[in-house]
Order: sequence, then C-alpha cells, then structure tokens
Amino acid sequence: MASGARKVSKGGSVFRVVGGNFLEMFDFMVYGFYASAIATAVFPSDNEYVSLMLSFVTFGMGFLMRPLGAIILGGYIDKHGRRKGLILSLGLVSIGVLLIALTPGYATIGLAAPILVLLGRLLQGFSAGAESSGVSVYLAEIATPGKRGFYVSWQSGSQQVSVIFAAVIGVVLHFTLADAQMQAWGWRVPFLIGCLIIPFLFWIRATLTETEDFEARTKQRRPKFREVYATLVQSWRIVLTAIMLVTLTSVMFYLITTYTPTFGERELGLSQTDSFVVTLCVGFSNLFWIPVMGALSDRLGRLRVLTASAVLVAVTAFPLMLWLTAAPSFPRMLAVLLALSFMYGGYQGVMVVTLTEIMPAKVRASGFALAYSLAQAIFGGFTPAIATWLINVTGNKAMPGVWLSCAALVALVGAYAVHRSKVLTRADDSFVPTASTADQAAERVG
Repeated sequence: MASGARKVSKGGSVFRVVGGNFLEMFDFMVYGFYASAIATAVFPSDNEYVSLMLSFVTFGMGFLMRPLGAIILGGYIDKHGRRKGLILSLGLVSIGVLLIALTPGYATIGLAAPILVLLGRLLQGFSAGAESSGVSVYLAEIATPGKRGFYVSWQSGSQQVSVIFAAVIGVVLHFTLADAQMQAWGWRVPFLIGCLIIPFLFWIRATLTETEDFEARTKQRRPKFREVYATLVQSWRIVLTAIMLVTLTSVMFYLITTYTPTFGERELGLSQTDSFVVTLCVGFSNLFWIPVMGALSDRLGRLRVLTASAVLVAVTAFPLMLWLTAAPSFPRMLAVLLALSFMYGGYQGVMVVTLTEIMPAKVRASGFALAYSLAQAIFGGFTPAIATWLINVTGNKAMPGVWLSCAALVALVGAYAVHRSKVLTRADDSFVPTASTADQAAERVG
C-alpha cells in the first residue's frame, strides 16, 4: 500500500514539474508557427523574404539570452534548490508571454512594436535558459532506481504535448478565421490562451516539494554562488561535450516542428492545414518515441541508443529531404517527418538523461543549463533562419537536410567523448557522477 502511494506521489510530481515546461515550449512553438503573420504585423517590409527573416531572427535572439539565464538561474537552482528555481523561471517566462500577446502592431505604435516583441523574446529566452535543465534535474533526482531514463524523458515529452496543443489550435484557427483575420489578430489567440493557463501552472508548481537528493547534499551547508561557478569552470570539458550532444536535438526539434509550417507553405506549396496536420502527427509521434527510447536506454545503456540514432540522422537526413522536395505532397511530407520523428525520439529520449548523469552534482542544474542553452543559442534557435537562408542561397529546397546531417556529426563527436570518459558504462541505478568521479571524467574527456 505504501509503495502504491509513493508511485502516485511521484506521478503527481512529474505532472506538476513538467507543467511549466509545457508553457515555455508552447510559446516558442506558437511564435515559430505564426512567424509569417508576426512578420506582417510587427516587421513590415516591402520584401516578404526580409520580413520573414526579421521575424525568424527575433525568434533566434531569444536563444541568445539562454546562456545568461543558464548561468544566473542555473546557479540559483544549484544554490537555493530545484523548487524555488522552477517557480522563478515560470514567473519570468509568463511575463514574456504576456508581453508578446498584448503588444500592438507596427501600424499602431510603430517601431515600439518590434522592440517590445524582441524584449518579450529576450525575457523568455533568459528564463528558458534554466527551465529545461531544472525540470530534467528534478525528474532525475526523484526517479525510481533503474528507471531514470524513462522519468527524465517526460521533460521532453511535455514539450511534445505543447507541439500537439499548438498544432491543434492552428488547425482550428485555420478553419474558423479568414487569412486577413489571421494576419490582423488571429495569431495572437494562441498567445492569449497561454496567458490564461498561467495561474493554473503557478498553482501546480507551487505544490512541488524539494528533491531528497538536493536536501541531503545541502543539509549541513548550502553552496555559495562562487563555489557553484568555480565548479562549473572546472567542469568546462564536460560542458563542451554536452554542448556537442545537444547540438543535434536543438537543430532537429526546431526543424521538424517549428519550421514545418513555414517550410510546407513557402517551399513545398502545401496548404497551411497540411502543414499543421503534419506537425500534429509529429508531436504525437515524438510523444510516443521519447519515453519508449528513454526506457530502452535504461536496459541497453545510454550510448548504444544515442549513437545509433545520431548515425541514422547523419546518413538519411539529406536523402529524405531530396525525396520530399522532388515531388512535394502531403503523404511524402508526413512520411519524411515521421521518419525523422522516430530518429529524434531515439536521440532526445536518451540525450537529456545523459546530461544529468555526466554533470557534477554541485552544478547538475547550471552545467546542464549552460550546455543546453549554448547549443540552442548557437544552433537551434537560428535553425529556421539558417534553413531559409540555405534554400535562398543555393536554390535547393533539400538543404535543411544537410544542416541536420552536420548537427548529427557533431553529436557523434560528443558521444565518442562520453565513451572515452567512461562515465556511462551502463544505466546505473544510482547517480553516476559524484563530484569526484565527474571531475575525473572531465580529465578523460579532455
């Protein structure tokens, strides 16, 4: 009976902690989905390509704030606890959502419109710098022994729920509003829906308890900020390795979800409905494969699943895109994106828990956050803009596949570095890195 109660409690904790993560990704997804409408309303230009690029660059700018948020908020989480840090990050991302949802268009307030939207994106990026890491570390520290991969996979799983939710809203709006209405005000509706669920998310996250792992390590004394940052600097090799691992998931996620509606409409000539339906199916597919592969890595080991998935992406991404662009159609787009979704699920379902296991305990949140945010800032956030630019420069609509393959090669280098470090020999029941073993691993990585 007691065991059942503990299971219910852990299941409830998983739900409460991933709720805020849902909002973060929902907002990022919505911005990417409606980039064209936001470009028209906020970044007017006589050149459609210029307007769209300005909108995508603003999307990417939010990612440049992630490293700063990772250092400041990640350090806060490692010093003051997982619960307090997660509540703070949710508050900051909520302000950013409100700012974008309520900012008038360029026609109403002129240059202030793009400036305010940019500020909203920067604030969201700052908070997101530690949100994913805080959630992942929390899940890792409460996980049942031997099931950490499965537990941590729900950090990414919650993001897929946001993809599904955003795609459903997109389909509904497409059938209920005319194009002129979508361009004028319809794109704001998803942001306003995000605003409405903020109070509920605050309520469920406020009921979280601190993890036993963090309380046990800090019972006698909480680490000082300078100690956290000193350990972070000493662990730079592990952070660099983690950045390489995150590169693939950063590029792949935003390519197969956020960029899909724009790519389907602008490059393939498909309808908006087709693009949103494909995105919806990808969200469901990701939601299935991520926890399955996380659980599989608990049995087979992290590196086997991680490496196999990265190799598949490196080899197949460009050929798949060539096949799609040779004769664009809804069935082909669905088939290609579902294939990529399988590979993404295999990689992402394992990569996140791997980060929690290679980081020293003192900087488990800040080290994870810094690596994740730097990879997102350098590679992920600008993927829609890079894909658009590559197509425009080369005239080859399959070029996003080359960008994806390059990211997979970087990830394979990171996986090899982890293999050399000998940190992940098997999916241990206990946390792999103590402060000392992680430091030794850092030397081997170097």
